[in-house]
Amino acid sequence: MATKPKLQPKRRMLRGANAPMMVAGVMSGTSADGIDVALVRIRGRGAAVPAFELAGHAAFPYPAAVRRAILAAMNAASACVANLARLNFVLAELYADAVAATAEKFSVSIDLVGCHGQTLYHQGEVAACLGRKVAATWQTGDGSVVAQRLGVPVVSDFRPADMAVGGGGAPLVPFLDYLLYRDATIGRIALNIGGIANITAIPAGATQSAVIAFDTGPGNMVMDALCEHFFQKKYDRSGRIAEQGNVHAPLLRRLLALPYFGQPYPKTAGREQFGSEYVNRLLARCAGIKPEDVIATATALTVHSIVKAVESLGGSGTKSKFAEVIASGGGTRNATMVRWLSEALASRGIRLRPSSEFGIPSEAKEAVAFALLAYQTWHRRPSNIASATGATRPVILGKVSYV
Repeated sequence: MATKPKLQPKRRMLRGANAPMMVAGVMSGTSADGIDVALVRIRGRGAAVPAFELAGHAAFPYPAAVRRAILAAMNAASACVANLARLNFVLAELYADAVAATAEKFSVSIDLVGCHGQTLYHQGEVAACLGRKVAATWQTGDGSVVAQRLGVPVVSDFRPADMAVGGGGAPLVPFLDYLLYRDATIGRIALNIGGIANITAIPAGATQSAVIAFDTGPGNMVMDALCEHFFQKKYDRSGRIAEQGNVHAPLLRRLLALPYFGQPYPKTAGREQFGSEYVNRLLARCAGIKPEDVIATATALTVHSIVKAVESLGGSGTKSKFAEVIASGGGTRNATMVRWLSEALASRGIRLRPSSEFGIPSEAKEAVAFALLAYQTWHRRPSNIASATGATRPVILGKVSYV
């Protein structure tokens, strides 16, 4: 028996060009801790950029068994195809439930959904495979299932279109960063600290083509894995463990010597670079080091790799191109890391600010981004920023599942 839709089917999507739409953005990141939903009211099909406002947002933790299944599937050396197929459908049901619950909470009617899906594998650079050279990515959670459960169209699988024209498929959030943070006189860097940390650099007075974005390296991913290993905790709440430890300088220097940090941008990272294999190698180097010091050093790794990336863009000194870094993502709840980062940036003449000062709560930002990307796709407008992803041209992202 088919599952009963959670929202009433609407089938009334074709409206006036500038009529507002309520779009639900759905995001589940590399930390695999749960689902974020943002409800975004958007208008302006005819404009170069749409006008939007956040109507509400909510978060839904993954059930423990689901999270274990996701983490086991990420970058796995071997996997059961049947289990991967089932996970694709289970996640779709969870996404639909999350959107329906959020719509009910805020008493809104949804017109469209933009669902990022759960990344299981991302290889932004081309590599040899079966006689071809290809880049590859996989975000699971079937859009057709979400569409049928909710009774509204769903845009999903955003990254492959960018990769098909030479891009790395990431980052895609710079489309939102540009709308939020561009300024005629102030250069700004948008920073998101999720499982992976990434930045979007928007020089003063920049057009979209001048925007630069890339992954700086680990965000919360390494810290979380170490907390689970040493303390059986999912993460270092508020950075309390790191606060109790001391940064092990020789270990930090070795970690920062990883070639990824010196690679030119655009570049992307994920569990392929900083997942379980990386953590196991790190642990092998930690014999005799106190667990609290290991956590503190991993926290410093995130901070130093972000600062190094900012400096590579001309973000240092009295002639810095950038005056502000705008932070979002789950990592902003780590008070110790935020304090260390703020101090490091301040010493370089840069102010750290939370994204909430710009009207978007930190935890909702990426979900808002995928609502906007879905809106652009629905109106057949490109939304990748080629200078950020390395693509040869702008393209329309994603696949549409109709009802």
